[in-house]
Amino acid sequence: MLYIFDLGNVIVDIDFNRALGVWSDLGRVPLALLQKEFQMGEAFEQHERGEISDEAFAAALCDELGMALSFEQFTAGWQAIFVGVRPDALLIMQKLRAQGDRVVILSNTNRLHCEFWPTQYPEVQKAADAIYLSQEMGMRKPEPDIFLKVLQQEGFSADQAVFFDDNQANIDAATALGINSVLVTDAKVIPGWFAGRL
Repeated sequence: MLYIFDLGNVIVDIDFNRALGVWSDLGRVPLALLQKEFQMGEAFEQHERGEISDEAFAAALCDELGMALSFEQFTAGWQAIFVGVRPDALLIMQKLRAQGDRVVILSNTNRLHCEFWPTQYPEVQKAADAIYLSQEMGMRKPEPDIFLKVLQQEGFSADQAVFFDDNQANIDAATALGINSVLVTDAKVIPGWFAGRL
């Protein structure tokens, strides 16, 4: 079997409010205003596909949110979203590989985060056979082609794959392709799904 795991809030807890908190402090912009205005819009999606640079993304987001931040200040906030690893998920990934299953990560991400999390959480890379990143692939979930590319690269059909993600749109897209998909709403979902299966 092929097991496909999202990264954020599936293997590693993330919280965008942490970024907004740092930006609020550094830019002297009220946190409530940033929380109201922050959205994952066009620049966000372009950045995750690798279509715009980190600097262009930072400038676009600062403009959208009315923040006067240096690129370094923006980056400090952007990297603050990472909270910590979910050990139960990592343990399950390791067990799956030990029994001969293929385990990969498929993440909508960006260059800035990819410079950060592998150094913070080296155990995540060690728990996966391969890592597929939107900004390297030029496409992002829930676009069907990104799932088809992973299946093709890995040599599995849709009915031989299980996909875990915290975003309903991504789950729906994978399900439409015939991939068995599980919505991860909290840290108990993955251990619960594998109870009795591993």
